[in-house]
Amino acid sequence: MDNNFRNGFLANLPIGVSVFAYGAVLGVLCIQKDIEFYQLALMNIFIFAGSSQFVIVDMWSTSLDIIGVTVAALLVNLRYFLVTASLNTLFLGTTKTQKFKFMHFVTDESWAITMQRLKQEEITPMFLLGGGVCIFSVWFLGTSMGYFLGDFIQSPEKYGLDFAFIAIFLALVISMYKGKENIIPWLITIVSAIAFEQLIDGKIYIVLAAILGALSAVIFSKDKRYE
Repeated sequence: MDNNFRNGFLANLPIGVSVFAYGAVLGVLCIQKDIEFYQLALMNIFIFAGSSQFVIVDMWSTSLDIIGVTVAALLVNLRYFLVTASLNTLFLGTTKTQKFKFMHFVTDESWAITMQRLKQEEITPMFLLGGGVCIFSVWFLGTSMGYFLGDFIQSPEKYGLDFAFIAIFLALVISMYKGKENIIPWLITIVSAIAFEQLIDGKIYIVLAAILGALSAVIFSKDKRYE
């Protein structure tokens, strides 16, 4: 086994505990929405995006609006344009075909850990793939456990499982904090997200806030170079 793949897999295991927990919550929600396990499994395999899957399950009904659900899921996942763009350094010297092989397994968690490790040592795209496979494995296991044990976990909040997603997000944010230069772009992103959520229906506010935050980071970074 490639050392980078193994190292990526192992590096993501600690955070995989939280992924397993909120995957279990999704499994429970699928039970409550009368979603068949094969449908959940297909979502895991072909979509493999926790936030989008939560949106899809939340919008699930007997009169399912396929177009509405698809658009909502795509909007939530638009942030991956920014995520994958940030991986250019890791994929230097590789072909587009090679890049496409890895992209499906890119997650917020494996991306954050890969970017952090990239600053510390030289790694290959296999590290990213190993992390993605790790997250996929625990996500699939978590959703499956939640689905089949859903009758025993009717109230996830009683066990703190509803906090798992927030906990993992906070862990990723803290690990990516580089210093006071992050404060202004992060504040702009937070304020923008809150404002856009109030003004715009749907999940597009996530993408708009991310774009503003990224632009502000670029602007302040350029200003700093000329100080």
